[in-house]
Amino acid sequence: MKLTIQAMTYGPDGLARTDEGKAVFVSGGLVGDVVEARVVDDGPSFSRAVVEELLEPSPSRATPPCPFVGVCGGCPWGGLSREAQLAAKEENLRSTLERIGKFSTEEVDGLVRPIRHTKDAWGYRNKVELAPMVAGGKFSLGMHGRDPEQMVRVDACPLFEKKFPRALKGVIGALGYLGNSRDLELERVGIRASRRTGALEVALWTPTGAFPRQQVSRVLGDSLKPSSVVRVMSKGERRARKVAGVEALLGEGSWTEKIGDEEMRLSAPSFFQVNTKAAEILIDLVMEALDPREDEVAVDLYCGAGTFTLPLARRSEYVAAVEAYGPAVRDLRRNLEIARLDNVDVIGGDAVREFPDEDADVLVVDPPRAGLAAESIDLIASTSARDVAYVSCDPATLARDLRRFCDEGTFRPVSATPVDLFPQTFHCETVVHLSRIH
Repeated sequence: MKLTIQAMTYGPDGLARTDEGKAVFVSGGLVGDVVEARVVDDGPSFSRAVVEELLEPSPSRATPPCPFVGVCGGCPWGGLSREAQLAAKEENLRSTLERIGKFSTEEVDGLVRPIRHTKDAWGYRNKVELAPMVAGGKFSLGMHGRDPEQMVRVDACPLFEKKFPRALKGVIGALGYLGNSRDLELERVGIRASRRTGALEVALWTPTGAFPRQQVSRVLGDSLKPSSVVRVMSKGERRARKVAGVEALLGEGSWTEKIGDEEMRLSAPSFFQVNTKAAEILIDLVMEALDPREDEVAVDLYCGAGTFTLPLARRSEYVAAVEAYGPAVRDLRRNLEIARLDNVDVIGGDAVREFPDEDADVLVVDPPRAGLAAESIDLIASTSARDVAYVSCDPATLARDLRRFCDEGTFRPVSATPVDLFPQTFHCETVVHLSRIH
């Protein structure tokens, strides 16, 4: 069927409608395209289709610097202009707040601020991951394709930190050489790089057991001159692998990044935003929403290695920081030592079960994609906090949680600011300021 792509979904596909108004999710279609599409799944409420022929290209199409856009899973919006990407992300947040959060158009207009972003549309990622693959009987490393069963062999990635243009090729060459002479049992390989500190770390994820440590460290050291090479050992069922330990094979054994006024040291298993400069926008928005004062108590839930904890501790009397993931808790303690901050209580455990006893004045939450548990919202409401900053990576769970806050009746959302941490993808962060209803 002939279709005009009307919008981008929160996903890689474009959205079109048939003459009867039925929604069609079109793989390979970008907003503004007129396409000939083939239906591959015709459901009762919507259909899925793939582009067979591009009849009229969208004026919003752009020529990407990577030949694998549309094939590799890393940059599904890589063929779309930056302006069109930003507009689509803002519109996705708006429509999700209306559809899932049940906010009126007028309420959304009052809430949503213009999307914030940095200058770099490419070369911004401080981290990439590679997966093992065998092609033509030879071991190598590649990236997951848009089809998760497909692997794409690459020599470089234009999304990765541009200060280290040859890092991927060096890692792939070195481990390809070793992997063809022995089974390294690699599960994945992470590369982290910082243009600010010059740190370059290679993390090899493997099962526990024997490993050719000296050979791997020597070959990677000669190829890359990295500041750190580590092995992350994991065990357990495939879907629920747990980190059993981290061992330094070469160099510092961790990765260092400067963010805001702080220097943070991170172990390979710990989460850190992949776009450092854009993450500083998140910090600014959180601090602006909370405006912490010297005599106030702050609570940081899902605090990770301390991205918000450190600036909060600089401006508050005391911070209670809660994090369930062991490696991140250890990193946070180390980062507090580096920063010489002693006014933080680090609480290891689940945000609901270990909710701080201290009565907060201000509170920040940065939960995983699943959002907040209903009990978390009740616990937050039970504090005397005047303001809450909610940092979200998923508009659907954010909209659900904001509706829960409104229905609970203690806090109301004042503003919602989308932040483009992930150019060339559909992903977007949002910082919401909630204020106590007096």
